[in-house]
Amino acid sequence: MEVGDGSGEAAEGERIADGLPVVDPAEAAAEVGPEETLLVSGFGGVGYPKAVPEALAADGREKALTVVSGGGVGDEIDTHLVESGSMARRYPFQTKPTSREAINSGTVAFHDRHISRVADELRYGGLVDADTAIVEAVSVGENWLVPSTSIGNTPAFVEAADRLIVEVNAAQPRSLSAVHDVYTRTKPPERGPIPLVDPVGRIGAPEIGFDPSKLVAVVETDRPDDPYTFREPTSVDREIAAHLASFLSAEIERNPLLEERVALQFGVGSTGNALLEALSEVEFGGREVVYFGEVIQDGLLDMLDAGALAGASATSLALSADGQERFFASIERYAEDVVLRPADVSNAPALIDRFGVVGVNSAVEVDLYGNANATHVGGTHVVNGIGGGGDFSRSCPLGIVALPSTAAGEISRVVPMVPHVDHTEHDHSVVVTEHGVADLRGLSPRERAEALVGVADPAFREALDEYRERAERGGGNVPHDLETALSWHVEWGE
Repeated sequence: MEVGDGSGEAAEGERIADGLPVVDPAEAAAEVGPEETLLVSGFGGVGYPKAVPEALAADGREKALTVVSGGGVGDEIDTHLVESGSMARRYPFQTKPTSREAINSGTVAFHDRHISRVADELRYGGLVDADTAIVEAVSVGENWLVPSTSIGNTPAFVEAADRLIVEVNAAQPRSLSAVHDVYTRTKPPERGPIPLVDPVGRIGAPEIGFDPSKLVAVVETDRPDDPYTFREPTSVDREIAAHLASFLSAEIERNPLLEERVALQFGVGSTGNALLEALSEVEFGGREVVYFGEVIQDGLLDMLDAGALAGASATSLALSADGQERFFASIERYAEDVVLRPADVSNAPALIDRFGVVGVNSAVEVDLYGNANATHVGGTHVVNGIGGGGDFSRSCPLGIVALPSTAAGEISRVVPMVPHVDHTEHDHSVVVTEHGVADLRGLSPRERAEALVGVADPAFREALDEYRERAERGGGNVPHDLETALSWHVEWGE
């Protein structure tokens, strides 16, 4: 298949090349069978199709759809499709209360995956047999499309699906192509290393190519993404950030991996965005600082504008309304330092290791031995999904879990034993709360337990210490009193 360069087929100023099957959303939705597997673009709540999923939710047909996304998407998919009873199964990540409630009630089946694995599992089997990909673009030609505000797993979705529906969104600037770097990995066992030698270098093209015979519909839309809303940092956020900044300042001076360049990753969300603010307090000593992660947040734009960041690589623009306006107004300028990649490149374990990324992610809770639960409250009720946190935690030379020591000031987030494990004690090195830093490197399980009690909320330290001492009387390398450990969660669940 010959891939266009994103500029030849559609004339300057036009978004849709001549001769393509342009239809309204209802006609496009009619192309989708009642029990199909849909692959939808989107990551970080942006760059997802809006009109066709909304038409599917409203068309009155009885459906049992399987929906796969690259990351978080909007209400049109994870609220309206669920409320209409059209969604039967969901992969591998969601963020909306409606979909979360349906999953936890068992109405919608859910399967969680590491983001970096989804592309290969769709291309080569192991996840689902894909029927139709519905993706958002800023322009489309006979055999190419330019994604909008996220890339995510869209290249793999377009490749894996039998049919393709493209929503061309006039609310997104065509100049977004300037930040895209679409690189497709070859099939194993012929697959070689990803040829990226600089965290913000470019190895691909601005567009995604596709087989023209797959394209069944093009829909014109003019609907912006719902902007990300970042809450104001709390006093706890600021205390966590201060401890993180102090730790990073010392680590940069002592760790040979960071003597020339510091590559950082932060989890998406208000806490992650607040932690980015703390970087202004870090003494980088003239070292180059880059971001290599999943999402571009407002805090990264602040750093770029201040000259504190050499560049940022991600797969999505998860920006506030102000951040979107700021970025869209100066795309060509930001494109010198910002690049969006497919998620199997942005989250590739080999690249995270190659660039020596320092990853900072959150969790629901951690236990006394360093295991982290990032996805399930009480070990049973899913929040969002593991997303890319596992890709970074297990691949970073220095993985950090940053979280408040309590939930709502009443429930300890440092517990004897997590009831669900997403990141094992082997996956990360440091835990930071508002009460300090627990550096777990080189510590035995008993030593880790003592260090983690030290960053728990003071109201729970005595109980944790009593647990630790009682468990140690039973012996073992990782001492546990299982009945007491599980009672913490039973009590809170009530």
